[in-house]
Amino acid sequence: MGLAVMTVVGLVATGSAAVGGTLAIVNTAIGLTMYVIYERVWAGISWGRNV
Repeated sequence: MGLAVMTVVGLVATGSAAVGGTLAIVNTAIGLTMYVIYERVWAGISWGRNV
């Protein structure tokens, strides 16, 4: 769903479906990468854990 919406937003903004699709894929890749980095950093923080 997110890819489709981002493609349409890119299409409306640029007038090109190819550019819109590329924007959607790049956005998804950046989001996934940032999520993985965030989770790895957060897993290394021990605040509030009763271990």
